[in-house]
Amino acid sequence: MSASKSSLAALTLGAIGVVYGDIGTSVLYAMKEVFGSGHVPFTRDNVFGILSIFFWTLTVIVSIKYVVLVLRADNHGEGGLVAMLALASQSVKDRPELRRVLLLVGIFGTCLFYGDGVITPAISVLGAVEGLEVISPTFKKFVIPLTLVILLALFMVQKHGTASMGRFFGPIMVVWFAVIAGLGLVNIAADPLILAAISPHYAVGFMWDNPGTTFIILGAVVLCVTGGEALYADMGHFGKKPIRVAWFMVAMPALTLNYFGQGALLLHNPAAVKNPFFMMAPDWALIPLVGLAAMAAVIASQALISGAFSVTKQVIQLGYLPRLQIQHTSVKDTGQIYLPFVNWGLFALIVVAVVMFKSSSNLAAAYGIAVCTDMLITTVLTFYVIRYSWKYPLALCIGATGFFFIVDFAFWASNLLKLFEGGWFPLMIGGAIFTLMLTWKDGRRLLNEKLRADSLDLPSFLEAVFVSPPARVEGTAVFLTADVGTVPNAMLHNLKHNKVLHVNNLFVTVRNHEVPWIGLDKRIEIDSLGHDCWQVVIHYGFKNDPDVPKALQQIKGRGCELDPMSTSYFLSRDTVVPTLGEGMAQWREKLFAQMHHNASGAADFLNLPNNSVVELGSKIEI
Repeated sequence: MSASKSSLAALTLGAIGVVYGDIGTSVLYAMKEVFGSGHVPFTRDNVFGILSIFFWTLTVIVSIKYVVLVLRADNHGEGGLVAMLALASQSVKDRPELRRVLLLVGIFGTCLFYGDGVITPAISVLGAVEGLEVISPTFKKFVIPLTLVILLALFMVQKHGTASMGRFFGPIMVVWFAVIAGLGLVNIAADPLILAAISPHYAVGFMWDNPGTTFIILGAVVLCVTGGEALYADMGHFGKKPIRVAWFMVAMPALTLNYFGQGALLLHNPAAVKNPFFMMAPDWALIPLVGLAAMAAVIASQALISGAFSVTKQVIQLGYLPRLQIQHTSVKDTGQIYLPFVNWGLFALIVVAVVMFKSSSNLAAAYGIAVCTDMLITTVLTFYVIRYSWKYPLALCIGATGFFFIVDFAFWASNLLKLFEGGWFPLMIGGAIFTLMLTWKDGRRLLNEKLRADSLDLPSFLEAVFVSPPARVEGTAVFLTADVGTVPNAMLHNLKHNKVLHVNNLFVTVRNHEVPWIGLDKRIEIDSLGHDCWQVVIHYGFKNDPDVPKALQQIKGRGCELDPMSTSYFLSRDTVVPTLGEGMAQWREKLFAQMHHNASGAADFLNLPNNSVVELGSKIEI
């Protein structure tokens, strides 16, 4: 029992550090943007109304939608938009058109995650460093350079992994939540009646009296729930219970107290609207508070950067992006990975965002559209999961998700008002990545169709070969092939040029599935083709790490013995040649050809030993 409690405590501490970093730093800018917009006059009723809207937004969207409902939709223990997408697409697999639409919608939502991944580090770190302006206006000129230095340091350490830093995330965020709760309590003590704003009638009254203003400010109110998606995305790392405990026991109370403290401050000092969070603190605490806020912002950014690495790997295995170089930064935790291209691509875009928008207030205008679109997509996918996978009655499904859809849609529509003020930026990023993903998926389909059309039947080919077999050489040849039952181009080239055949020949096809994990008991299928030749199929989920040599160790005792020292891996390195025809548009074919050319080698992706790989090239026209 004590061990179980200890484990829960450790996981809860980890969840506080990783899951709630983003939403925990929203206090730096959310309230400032609502009252700083100039749309809401400083009256007691308005402050009470806005605080009530903040509290019930946190309650409805985070507490009820994500913590209570969405966390139940786990895909073999995994969460996040990719896992939800896989779950929803599987639940409607007997409806191909609907499945195709859901896949497109889900992939678009995943693409928007990258837009969020650019804005979040930029606004979090910039919002923290802007606290220097409260200490002295002379520090204003240092805000952007210092922000860029902090971000550069953050991205430079990614290649070393987050395991060493991760153990400090939880304690630092616990201190952060304790500090923001304390600041809130001190200011609430000056006006305890502010706590009455918890009553929903203040929110309803404000919305009833100011419908137009409410619609406008929802685009800023949504800032208080940024990071809500992380609750679901990180479920696989921590589990449901630690995430729920961390939210209800630590994050939610601390955020509520801080927002209400900011409201109490604004009632007595409307001038504090320029930065209410930092102006809650006494002068002597400003410098350490800026330092703590910067650390919290770095942690919030780290969680999202790590998420970008994980999501990219999952999308690659689902077949929507070309292979990229993946480095494992931990020998114990397979989830600890580093993708250099994603890391520095994100950093470049973040630098552009910081330099272009110049302040957290301007970045706030860019924030929201991507987040709200993802929230809408999550709600839609949740409907299909609970309707077609859980088989709940239609009325219950509509009731459970319809309310959240209306709420999400209201926030999304409000954020559309900020489209030309900066909202276009994350949409542009998401749209560009969506174009790349669809081009890669369609290009791979065309390439495979071309290869399939030109392919030879493997059993028939082997029968013909062994009528008058070539010379057999010692060892095992592993031929990687995309389709089961077809002759790999690498084998044709090997026979043509080397005129030999190994004693043992394995024809291996790697299949990735729309489930997070596939266990070792279902990892491998093997069928004998005769003449010491075998057809092997290796199965992976989108969170499994492909390792072909390790998987092939499972065939021992099944008629084929593999000696790593005498095993060679034959790959076909195809060069794609765009042509005018019935395929994709010419520019998309050229884009696909470039992506195919720049993709990292299959040998590294499949963890093949470098000294045992033979690559044989060919040109394919699409």
